[in-house]
Amino acid sequence: MTVAIVQFGGSNCDRDAERALDHLGIDAELVWHEDGIPDDASGILLPGGFSYGDYLRAGAIAANSPVMAEVREAAADGTPVLGVCNGAQIGSESRLTPGAFTTNASARFQCERVTVRVENADTPWTAAYEEGEVIELPIAHGEGRFEVTDDRLATLNDEDRVLFRYCEADGAVTPAANPNGSKENVAGVLGERENVAVLMPHPERITLPDVGKTDGQGVLRGFEA
Repeated sequence: MTVAIVQFGGSNCDRDAERALDHLGIDAELVWHEDGIPDDASGILLPGGFSYGDYLRAGAIAANSPVMAEVREAAADGTPVLGVCNGAQIGSESRLTPGAFTTNASARFQCERVTVRVENADTPWTAAYEEGEVIELPIAHGEGRFEVTDDRLATLNDEDRVLFRYCEADGAVTPAANPNGSKENVAGVLGERENVAVLMPHPERITLPDVGKTDGQGVLRGFEA
């Protein structure tokens, strides 16, 4: 298992992801986007940051990098692909997953720990948790508000493709627990197949025991499935 962590100009969570995966015993390799996905890559992670300064829209320029054609092909072949924060924005812009991530309802950058509820525990990315379990994950974004059409969201719900929702500590999904105004408090979704997922919170930032909690480890364990 070697996870290719794709670096774009402006990526800044790539080494955090590498260290978190290494801690879990998952081999990871930093890959500059112009070099393409290595032939031996058995997983792909699109890390957080501010690819190309978030010009046009967050993730829009990176989504048009030639490497993303390789990522889409790998995803179609069943390779695990995870997009985190800016990686989630790149994933949605690349149509790996439905919907879009846009400016927070507060119109401000928000950096804090939040609680999210596991909506579907029957996926590689959530198998370490129980359905309905509440975990703590950090966020750090200015364009994290998930938007999607009502019909598309209904399909996501019907197909159990919503992974996480922002919630209160007791699991209640409320407007007050929604840090960015995401539709129905959605924090992470699956692509058309469960090997592809994106989420705005940062599991890699709450994986090492040094930070006090390790709630994010289960998400990254999805590369082992």
